[in-house]
Amino acid sequence: MSDDEGQEELEEVQMELKKKEEELDNQKSVSDLETGNNESAASSGKPSFLSSMLKSVFTPIFITAFTMTFLAEWGDRSQITTIILSSREDPWGVCIGGCLGHSLCTAGAVIGGRMIAQRISVRTVTLIGGVVFLVFAVSSLYRGPS
Repeated sequence: MSDDEGQEELEEVQMELKKKEEELDNQKSVSDLETGNNESAASSGKPSFLSSMLKSVFTPIFITAFTMTFLAEWGDRSQITTIILSSREDPWGVCIGGCLGHSLCTAGAVIGGRMIAQRISVRTVTLIGGVVFLVFAVSSLYRGPS
């Protein structure tokens, strides 16, 4: 297939798609005039502002990061400490302070992780992390629960 044939075929397909789209729009407008229905943006297939905003915020990586953090922190010592602190002090102050503190800690981890990943391969970071956790495990065996 030569370049000209490919270009001609592409133009032909684009023209057919355009015709079908125009026919669909004409059928929809005729149907609207006959029935008197005024379709909203949501029912006509066009995403609403709220829908597109939610899709841009709740991306797969956002959902993954949220789920991992939520499950990892559930029942953690920091959560237990926050519960105790909020029973003694202003709950709103504890909530806002806890959120800001966790956000700053997470931001530092993300930025630091990005900087490390630019200098060292992911495999090396994974191996170092695994070795560090093994060292902590062995040291906790020898030190005991005290």
